[in-house]
Amino acid sequence: MEKTVLLIEDDLVLSENTKELLELSGYRVLSSYDGKCGLKKAFHEIPDIIVSDIMMPDLDGYDVYKGLQNNRKTCNIPFIFLSAKSNPGDVRKGMNLGADDYITKPFNEEDLILAIEKRLEKRDKLLPNKKDRKKQYSEIQLEILKEHFRTYGEQLEAEKNEEIFLEGRNASNIYLLEFGLLKTFRLDEYGKELITGIGQKGDFSGFYSFKSSSTYPENATALERSILFRISHEEFVHMLEQNQELMLEYAELLSTHLDILRTHLLEMAYGSVLKKTASTLLEFVKKTNTGAQHVLKISRSDMASVAGISTESFIRSLSALKNQGIIDIIGRNIKILDPKKLHNIH
Repeated sequence: MEKTVLLIEDDLVLSENTKELLELSGYRVLSSYDGKCGLKKAFHEIPDIIVSDIMMPDLDGYDVYKGLQNNRKTCNIPFIFLSAKSNPGDVRKGMNLGADDYITKPFNEEDLILAIEKRLEKRDKLLPNKKDRKKQYSEIQLEILKEHFRTYGEQLEAEKNEEIFLEGRNASNIYLLEFGLLKTFRLDEYGKELITGIGQKGDFSGFYSFKSSSTYPENATALERSILFRISHEEFVHMLEQNQELMLEYAELLSTHLDILRTHLLEMAYGSVLKKTASTLLEFVKKTNTGAQHVLKISRSDMASVAGISTESFIRSLSALKNQGIIDIIGRNIKILDPKKLHNIH
């Protein structure tokens, strides 16, 4: 596939000669005669590699490079400085900024082509595929959001069974769970808990609407001693509105959670009691820090609520799984002996 080189050079003769050289070597070449236009062209075209002069009007090569580094779409583009300045301090400045190479003018044609080939080869080896890049960027955006909670949010410590927020109350805060577990649930007309989700480390909770006057549609309670950070609903919404990409990533996160919830509801509706019990045990193993021992310390009633069955039915299923040698019951704790067999329960 033809690679694109963006050449930023204010010497028109040198620019045309270099462009011709690169085109004869099989590259598609975009030309710009000053740094400001070159930066705009880089943002618009996203070339495979950039070769740029240093001393230019409006923006010099150093400023062009800095501008590229501040944009997620261009920060990984290989960058080669091309300049008549051969002072070691100038070379060091360019390389310290993070540029990939520095070629002095006048240059040997083969040296330029070889430098471009090597940088493109290195980029192709290091750069993940498109799917991995999207995932990596998503993780970075959400980690920035989490770090904001940790830096500016109010830290809370919740003991086991302590309420985090209540259904019907003003949804004034958004929470980041830093340590522990929490459950979100609603109560039916008979006062029975219907658990809607289990939050683990790194999960957000409490955001249900962009409206400042909204209320919590469910309850949240700590399943074990937990540490959370919270910021106001107003601040959270402001962050999303100021960063459209972050808003999209958070919307994607909510969509993923809805898919998981939909799968869970279908299983609750159509799965056997034993299958519901097995799936719930595996879900808690995944969301709790059980280590290699896979020992669960969650109450039977909480796990039964997640499974969507009565506590009595859940206990009977545990006994059946124990008899099959899949789990062991140690006091109030449950130890998973064979996760693979547990997963294959139908």
